[in-house]
Amino acid sequence: MKSLKETIQDIHGELCHISDYLYHHPELGDQEYQSMQLLTKLLEEHQFEVETDVAGRNTAFKATFDSGKPGPTIAYLAEYDALPGVGHGCGHNIIGTMSVGAGIILSTQVAEAGGSVVVLGTPAEETNGAKVPMSEQGFFDSIDVAMMVHPGDQSYKSGEALAMDAIQFSYFGKTSHAAAAPEKGINALDSVIQLFNGINALREHLPTDVRIHGIIADGGEAANVVPDKAVAQFYVRAKERKELDAVVEKVQHIAEGAALMTGARLEVSNYELSYDNMITNQALSKAFTKHLENITAQPVFPAKEGYGSIDMGNVSHVVPAIHPYIGFDMLGLTAHTQAFADMTITDKGHQMIADGALALAQTGFEVITDAKLLVEIQQEFRKTKC
Repeated sequence: MKSLKETIQDIHGELCHISDYLYHHPELGDQEYQSMQLLTKLLEEHQFEVETDVAGRNTAFKATFDSGKPGPTIAYLAEYDALPGVGHGCGHNIIGTMSVGAGIILSTQVAEAGGSVVVLGTPAEETNGAKVPMSEQGFFDSIDVAMMVHPGDQSYKSGEALAMDAIQFSYFGKTSHAAAAPEKGINALDSVIQLFNGINALREHLPTDVRIHGIIADGGEAANVVPDKAVAQFYVRAKERKELDAVVEKVQHIAEGAALMTGARLEVSNYELSYDNMITNQALSKAFTKHLENITAQPVFPAKEGYGSIDMGNVSHVVPAIHPYIGFDMLGLTAHTQAFADMTITDKGHQMIADGALALAQTGFEVITDAKLLVEIQQEFRKTKC
């Protein structure tokens, strides 16, 4: 039986080829058909049983390799959606291939060691993350740990991410000629303006970790027509879900007040799925960090203070999970840029695929073969859920 290192050497070229193809053919969230086909084809070639069109998402998949022997089930989560304009400016082409690579590498060991390996294809992380319905629909019920690793400027331990709600406020008024008969109109845009003013006043009285930012998605059609419809979209974020729910309630009260001030009618909805805060399992994170440090000469820095939001947060509330970063060793390189995307097809990007996949696989193998570590992971998870 080949070692984990020997297996990554065998498949590294194919993983790099897929990652580069995804870079040159980026697909937006829930449209990643070619990306999904390439990743699942490789898994099928390595004897994974693959289901596609899962969790109500056409480009989601579940690939399973079951040893038939008792043991933990390790899940690797693959992302492969791109961004408008900059393509794979968040490196999801690398994330997808690292997770698939890790699954294939670990599958070569479970026939003897026991347990199972699952690779979950999770579309649309940038917009409407599939990990949310997967978490809600029981995809993690039989899984012991869930892992993925994200490209970054440098390597960082798995840390926190904010809980987030994406809320749309739609106001409906009454049209009229803005100059000839303004008194006959109800200005829906005025409601949106008052909503922004109210939220700006609220900021003074919120914890420092709270983030509220929004846009006017619809502000009317013409300056001489009183707008009968106006729409604002906001992201509201906080360190924990309980805190976020309290802030959202205050924002909704402001929105209702804005409607009362103008006489408009208000409709509130979620325009994207809600993300929970990320809870890193420190025992699992420590194991991954150890393996990554042994593979690469780059230092692994403490977790960054996280003000973004990720759908991996929802996963971390139902199963022990980590979301660390592996670096290009380029301090200050910013994600969601063309420069970041371009790094994914360099020699550094290709080496990152090998290093990340191997570290994930070694961590999974340790969880399978070290019963004490698994107990530690499970005990910590139960405490965080209390």
